[in-house]
Amino acid sequence: MRLDGAVQQRWRLTGEGPSAELALVQSVAEGEASRLTALAALEAAFVRADDPATLRLLAPDDLAEALRLDGIADDDAGGRLLASAGMLFQRPDLWLLGAGSGGYPQTHVVSNGRYHPRRPPKPKGLLYARHIPWLEQTLSFRVADIGEDLERFHRWQNDPRVAFFWQEEGDLARHRAYLEAQLSDPHTMPLIASLDGVPFGYFEVYWARENRIGAFYDAQDYDRGWHVLIGEEHVRGRAYVSAWLPSLVHFMFLDDARTQRIVGEPRADHHQQIRNLDRSGFAKVKEFDFPHKRAMLVMLLRERYFADRLWVPRPDPAISKPTTSKLEG
Repeated sequence: MRLDGAVQQRWRLTGEGPSAELALVQSVAEGEASRLTALAALEAAFVRADDPATLRLLAPDDLAEALRLDGIADDDAGGRLLASAGMLFQRPDLWLLGAGSGGYPQTHVVSNGRYHPRRPPKPKGLLYARHIPWLEQTLSFRVADIGEDLERFHRWQNDPRVAFFWQEEGDLARHRAYLEAQLSDPHTMPLIASLDGVPFGYFEVYWARENRIGAFYDAQDYDRGWHVLIGEEHVRGRAYVSAWLPSLVHFMFLDDARTQRIVGEPRADHHQQIRNLDRSGFAKVKEFDFPHKRAMLVMLLRERYFADRLWVPRPDPAISKPTTSKLEG
């Protein structure tokens, strides 16, 4: 594990799956630097060990105790120290680049006839980054900036493929007003998604209770939802969806630990997006009617996301062929 080119720790990973073991061989890092470097080593080890739920960890007492206090590692009945992938990925240290919303005190207000927590001030800049092993690229989300992103957003919204689902095509002034409204609205966060710093899409993250979707189900205070626009043709396809979709969910869960459910409302006839949501663990709840579209309500629980390690792409379920039997008479 290196920082600015200098080796901080050396680890040895042996085995894979349930038998994987990670041992610290050498360390020059101390204190907080040692802990953070160990977290990065654990993330890499879980990837290289073929995504086990836990792996055995051999580390000095002080580092082991720090990881226990983080909730990432614990001793099993036999006294072995085990690190948990589901617990590691709930720690914001490696991926969340801002303060997040979770530390904002709770007080309730009423807006547009809806009673909901007061939302924190809108952040700026880069919020989340994650290295995607199967792409060998770093995926990041930052808050949209009108000066930097308006022309790009305008081009994306006028793409016929995007316009069919978003229905927001128009001139530059329309799209400037749209982004200004999103940036000033406390319940939404407009994001630009990039790979290795090159923008490819626009995402809106919103608090569901104040959103239009909140009238169609029993929205809780910290439920969150999202809209997505993939603007660049070359960043379409399953390998990319399996990178940005679970990472967007990961960001929303990390941003506020009080968020227990992620919801969405794709068009009911957007079959490809619904298949992508199926693969990512979202449950189909019901179809319902917005004024502008027939929608499908989908939902993903925090518990399932982290317990099933849904940040890793899952294969399609095998479809068994029906068997036929000969009827004799």
